Amino acid sequence: MESVRWGILSTAKIAVTKMIPALQEAKNCTVAAISSRSAGKAEKTADKLDIPISYGSYDELLSDSSVDAIYNPLPNHLHVSKSIEALQQQKHVLCEKPISLNASEAQNLIYASQLYPDLKIMEAFMYRFHPQWKRTKSIVENGEIGDPQTIESFFSYYNDDPEDIRNNPDMGGGGLMDIGCYCISLSRFLFDDEPKEVSGHWKIDPKTGTDYLASGVLDFDSGTATFSCSTKSAPHQQVNIVGTKGRIVIHTPFNAPPTEETTITLYRGQKETEISFDPANQYTLQAEAFAKAILNNSEVPTPLEDAINNMRVIDRFRQNAHSKE
Repeated sequence: MESVRWGILSTAKIAVTKMIPALQEAKNCTVAAISSRSAGKAEKTADKLDIPISYGSYDELLSDSSVDAIYNPLPNHLHVSKSIEALQQQKHVLCEKPISLNASEAQNLIYASQLYPDLKIMEAFMYRFHPQWKRTKSIVENGEIGDPQTIESFFSYYNDDPEDIRNNPDMGGGGLMDIGCYCISLSRFLFDDEPKEVSGHWKIDPKTGTDYLASGVLDFDSGTATFSCSTKSAPHQQVNIVGTKGRIVIHTPFNAPPTEETTITLYRGQKETEISFDPANQYTLQAEAFAKAILNNSEVPTPLEDAINNMRVIDRFRQNAHSKE
């Protein structure tokens, strides 16, 4: 097999606008089929995106023997159940973040994956595959900013639509789950450790029951990470990594545009260095890396244990955070 044949589990916006075009650009991937609860919607999307097969149910796609791997962009409350069903149908799984509603549910997915050791499964934190993050990780590991002391991250957008699934608590909505998970992930990624203490504050929308503003502190052995995320603020994102000898600013850490150059800024003493990166589609890079693991029967870039550890931090935040409507 030279190319992984993908089935797309639903016509979710992220699948249609981000992941399917990225898969179609990937050199070792083919989009073979797409499904929706509506046969008409699946067919329309398939026609628009030049996908050969469409299905009017998720089960039909999962049982298609011509599909090697499933991309699961369903609402958060369906991540674990549908990923397990995909494994049971002998499909590899790339599941959107966050991997589950809580760490206990994520553990069930790990148990299920252990029954299928030949199948690959990974949480889709695409940002880690962008060259700017690989370079940032290298700068930190090589000691170019000294010992990392603290990481500040911010991620926000504005969405007050009560019908949006991201504002539905039963579906795993809320800012912490949707975008705060990135801030937690990157802090663990850069410190290469798990926080010993987790605390914070958040504000809950009385109409939707979901958090629209969350700020947290993660206390690691070697430093701290602070973050704020909001679903009712002007769109903004930035990461600032401060060490004993310098710091790094990532200006577009999460939604790096695939057709535009990106930059990070390295500060050491009085010297300011702008490091530029050619346009790169982080979704394509993620897909190619995951497909390579399938084709070579090698380890996936990010093991499922990393996903459950991220959920554990989210759970601890929810347990400890001070809440206010």
